[in-house]
Amino acid sequence: MRGPGAGAYPPAMRILLAEDDAAIAAAVKSSLQQGGHAVDHVSDGNSADHALRDHDYDLLVLDLGLPMLDGSDVLARARKRGSGVPVLVVTAREGLKERVRVLDLGADDYLVKPFALAEFDARVRALLRRRTTNGTPEFRIGRLRLDIPGHRAWIGDVALDLTAREFGLVEALAARADKVTSRAQLVEALCNWDEDLTDNGLDIALHRLRKKLQGSGTSVRTIRGLGYLLEESADA
Repeated sequence: MRGPGAGAYPPAMRILLAEDDAAIAAAVKSSLQQGGHAVDHVSDGNSADHALRDHDYDLLVLDLGLPMLDGSDVLARARKRGSGVPVLVVTAREGLKERVRVLDLGADDYLVKPFALAEFDARVRALLRRRTTNGTPEFRIGRLRLDIPGHRAWIGDVALDLTAREFGLVEALAARADKVTSRAQLVEALCNWDEDLTDNGLDIALHRLRKKLQGSGTSVRTIRGLGYLLEESADA
């Protein structure tokens, strides 16, 4: 791979990286984490298959040449289970027939090694935009507006200054705006396997987010014993 990544990813995405080359995995994981994402890394196909069964991901970055279970089989099994997770295949396997075969299996994009991180970044951003917005450029509730791909927020026409963690919280809540979001789901949206968010840290972030949402006509309501609900309020 050549050169540093460019641009920023949408925040608070959980990404599974299935790559057995340690150097490539380290570079890709670092690039994704610099964009504020939680990255779970596995180095064999069986682990990738199990992770996809046990967790919900916003993106799978998948090498084809994995030990124990080929990446093609990982992809085929995921699609057979009905998983709609976007999949970016990164592989040393070249050729039109191979690309067509993998895309027909259900991959969303295909990148041949060696690749520039700038191109990798751009392809990831495109896939995450589709995932987070479902074709809708903005999320609105009350006077709060969120540009999820652009990591921006406004109350009316006034820009709202949110930290990456605060934006990640409101994004996770917005993704389930008509449902209660549990503490576990919030933690999972913000953390990876080896970097736990403490209960106190989550409470502090929620407190700060609530203060910043005052006057937006939007609030985070606690549903005792269940979690949190992003809803319209009368404080606009």
